[in-house]
Parts: sequence; structure tokens; C-alpha cells
Amino acid sequence: MSKTPDPSPPLRAFLARERRLVAAARAARKRAHAPYSRFHVGAALLAASGTIYRGCNVENASYGLTICAERVALASAVAAGERRFVALAVASAGGVTPCGACRQVLAEFAPTLKVIVTDAAKRGRCRTFVLDELLPHRFVF
Repeated sequence: MSKTPDPSPPLRAFLARERRLVAAARAARKRAHAPYSRFHVGAALLAASGTIYRGCNVENASYGLTICAERVALASAVAAGERRFVALAVASAGGVTPCGACRQVLAEFAPTLKVIVTDAAKRGRCRTFVLDELLPHRFVF
């Protein structure tokens, strides 16, 4: 019986810049405030300037007020004056992609953003996407 190869390449296959971005997302995940879901997420957003902005999910008892890690990172970057972005890394259990709301907010600034997702439990495994793949028909005003 043959074993199907894992489609996600090892982390070492990524460039040093992406490895640093993934490491920053994993570090940010450790700061998540997720007392309700226990689902910790970290994000790291690479601006065109070369600066990395970190974010983690911050839950609230009123779930609608919870903010995702990706939007925390983006808000920090925008507050610092950044407007152009190159890549985003997201670290979570299972290596989930950004939610629809985060995809739409990110697309406002970088519709062709490189998105790297990593499973925090499986060190070294990443998947990459382009934001346009994840949100092919974004809302445009």
C-alpha cells in the first residue's frame, strides 16, 4: 500500500524571509486571548517597507466583538502608516486560512497578498496561497 505524499512542503523550502514571517506568527499565537474557544491564532504581516507586524486573536464574551489575529496585525500596520503589504503568515492548530472577514479587509490593501498558513502542531509544514485565490470575488465599492 503506497502512502500519499503530504502536499505541504517543509518549512525549510521557504525563503528566509518567509521563515521569519512564520516564526513571528507562531510567536504571536502564544499571546492570543482565547478563553472561550481555546483556539489560538497568530499572524504576521510583512509590509513592503520590510517591517513585520504581529497580531493575535483577542476574544470577547460577546463573540461579535472578537477580533482575528490577521486584522490585529493589519490594524497595527495601518496605524504605523503602512499601506502596502507583501505577505501574511498565519499560525493555528490545523493551519486554517483567514476567515472571510479578514480576507475582505486584507484585500482592501493587497488583493494579491501571499498568504502562508502553518499548522502550529506540525512544525515545518506550511501551505501558500494568493489572497485572490482565497477570495476570488471580493467586494469592491
